[in-house]
Amino acid sequence: MEEKQKNRMKDLPKIDLHCHLDGSMTRQCVEKILQKKVDPAELEAKDSCQNLAEYLDRFRLPLQCVQKEEGLRMAAKELLLNAAEEHVVYMEVRFAPLSSVHEHLSCRQAVEAVLDGLKEAQAQCQVSWNVIACAMRHHPQADSLAMMKVCREYLGEGLCAVDLAGDEASWPMEGFRDLFAQAGKLGFPFTIHAGECGRVENVLEAVECGASRVGHGIALKGHPAAQKLCADKRIGIEMCPTSNLQTRAARKDEYPIREFMDAGLLVTLNTDNRTVSSTSMTREMEFVSREYGVAKEELERFFRNAAEVSFADEQVKHRLYSLKFG
Repeated sequence: MEEKQKNRMKDLPKIDLHCHLDGSMTRQCVEKILQKKVDPAELEAKDSCQNLAEYLDRFRLPLQCVQKEEGLRMAAKELLLNAAEEHVVYMEVRFAPLSSVHEHLSCRQAVEAVLDGLKEAQAQCQVSWNVIACAMRHHPQADSLAMMKVCREYLGEGLCAVDLAGDEASWPMEGFRDLFAQAGKLGFPFTIHAGECGRVENVLEAVECGASRVGHGIALKGHPAAQKLCADKRIGIEMCPTSNLQTRAARKDEYPIREFMDAGLLVTLNTDNRTVSSTSMTREMEFVSREYGVAKEELERFFRNAAEVSFADEQVKHRLYSLKFG
């Protein structure tokens, strides 16, 4: 019976709005790009991980893989094909162009390599997708703005939005108001990693800056006024349970998914980093069903929420809304 339940969960349509390219590269892909054997422990975070900074250390090898166009293209193609195997029907893939830029690889080349890889995969699997370009908190903001100006050329042509990622505890949101004011002037919609490390102020700052979604948002826990603000503004909350527990954003017995649902927040379920967190959309759905009693109709609500707050165009959204859940 349990195996039948798993198969049914795998067959349900899925939307993954928060998935990082580098954190989702399989060991086989990393080995192929780097031409060497890799210990899985170098890529996968332990459940005993102490904080976000330790979690981010698992990106060392994947970041080596994205220093060439071929590595970016290969990683993007593999990611979408893997997602298709568990019936992901729409995916927003995040990557940080500046983490690949150097004297032999431009921002434009990095973006186009990822787009090319996803296009190649879509021709085989028919999964709809978009790319979100991440500015990293530790990068100079002048460089991040220059990156956004390059990415603006691809807005609506495979690239759908920008984001702010990285060590939130060391670089809080209030330091990035000007950057995202400029992003707004460039016409970008954006999501921002906020509230992953315990400061609800980061979430409020992100919303004030104009973010239509927040990545993780765990710090909203226990703050009904902030929850109401996000619910009233219909802010998408990109929850990533396995990752959130590994980074100590919340304890397993205090994970606020039910609290957020009850508060009327637009909760979405996502993977964050498929390889680093050893997860998939199917596993995330199984986890919240098992641990927090999330029923099938509530999983469907996550799916509809994701369709609503996605950065997909209206044609794709219409197709997502028309899909039968189960």
